[in-house]
Amino acid sequence: VLDGIQHAIGVAEEQLKAVVIWQTGEPFSAGADLKGALGLLQAGKIDDFRKMVENFQRTSMRIKHSLVPVVSAVRGLALGGGCEFQMHSARTVAALESYIGLVEAGVGLLPAGGGLHELAVRAAQTNPTDPFEALKKIFETVAMAKVSGSALEAKQSGLLRDSDVVVFNAYELLYVAKQVALSLAESGWRAPLYARTIPVAGDVGTATFKASLANLQAGYFASEHDVAIATRIADTLCGGAIERGSLVDEEWLLDLERKHFVELAQTEKTQARIAHTMTTGKPLRN
Repeated sequence: VLDGIQHAIGVAEEQLKAVVIWQTGEPFSAGADLKGALGLLQAGKIDDFRKMVENFQRTSMRIKHSLVPVVSAVRGLALGGGCEFQMHSARTVAALESYIGLVEAGVGLLPAGGGLHELAVRAAQTNPTDPFEALKKIFETVAMAKVSGSALEAKQSGLLRDSDVVVFNAYELLYVAKQVALSLAESGWRAPLYARTIPVAGDVGTATFKASLANLQAGYFASEHDVAIATRIADTLCGGAIERGSLVDEEWLLDLERKHFVELAQTEKTQARIAHTMTTGKPLRN
C-alpha cells in the first residue's frame, strides 16, 4: 500500500490533475499490519523494522508535498496510519460516520507515520508564540488513543481541520472528493513548502505534560508503561529536550518520532500489548 500510494502520486504528477485516496466500502484504513511488525521485532530485524517506519513517513510526506493535490475520501474507520494519511492530504472529505483516531498508544506505541510531526507543525502554525497551548487538547487525544464518534467530533479534537469537508450522505463521498480535488487543482493549489523554522514547546512543555501524567499514575488511572508511552508522545510533540521556543525543521520532528517508536517497539511490555491485541482484539493494560 505504501509503495502503491507513492507510485500513484508519481503517475498523477506526470499525467493527471489530482489524486483521491479511496477505499471501496469500509473501513478507510484500520492502520498498519501489526502481525508483520511483531514478526520483524521477534526475529530481531530492527533495521528492517526501522526501514518500514521510514517508508511510512516517506509516504505521508509524499502525500503532503505532492505536486498535485491529494484528497482523502474517508468513511468508517481511519485509525493509526490511515488517520495519518488523511492528516497529510491537501484536504480530507469525510463521511459523517467516520471514526478517526491515532490509536497506537493502545498497543504500546506512538504515531510514527508523520502524525505527531504534523500535529507539532499545526500547533506552531496556530500559535507561533506559544505552541504548547495548541498541543494541550491533542496530547490527551493521542495519549489516550481516543477515536472520534463522528467526523464532526474529529474536527473538534483536531484530527480533522476546519477546512476539511464533512459529507452527510456517504454515497456522495467519492463524487464530492473528486470535485474537491479538481477544484484544488484548477484553483492553482500548491503544496506547502518544507517547514524549516517550526517553534516548539521544548523541554518546558514536556515537563508540564509529565506533571499531569504523574498525577494520573498516582491515582491509578495510568500504568507505568502508559506513562512511559505518553512521555515519549509529549517529547515528540514538544520537539525534544531543547529550549522552549527553539526552531526546528520537519526532519527533526520525523527523526524524533521514529526514534521513540522504534525504542518503544523493542520493549517487552509493548510487544506483549501487540501480541495480546492480535490474539484477543482488545488492549492490554500492563
